[in-house]
Amino acid sequence: MSVTITCATEAETRAAGRRLASMLGPGDVVLLAGRLGAGKTVFVSGVGEGLGVVTPVTSPSFILARRYQGLMPMVHADLYRIGSSGEIEDLDLATEAVDGVLVVEWGDAAENSFPDDHLLVRLEAHQDGARSVTFIPRGAWASRPLEEFHQ
Repeated sequence: MSVTITCATEAETRAAGRRLASMLGPGDVVLLAGRLGAGKTVFVSGVGEGLGVVTPVTSPSFILARRYQGLMPMVHADLYRIGSSGEIEDLDLATEAVDGVLVVEWGDAAENSFPDDHLLVRLEAHQDGARSVTFIPRGAWASRPLEEFHQ
């Protein structure tokens, strides 16, 4: 069952990422969806903060993937410039993040290239600056307590 929250500010979007980080464990895959400017990188920076990453999380659009060390490693990838599923396979992202967390911007475009057990997070920016963040569990994620986001 999906859960949607509204984040009125960028700080709230980052805080939602931090909250998700508390639910993540080694090998988890989080795929992000949303238009340009929807807040994907802001959300990932919150995930990084929640995982104890101290270096700033920045968009990996031009290098495809960045690796961060924290309490648990995080691989942050961006598939915006990827042209085929073969290119995704060449990156071997799931293997790179087996001991940590994999967070993939534009991951919805290649959902079939990732494990069945993943979380899809859809971000939508509104004209007033607020964002809707929808958490859509896939596979084993359906048993995780995503309803805690409403508390």
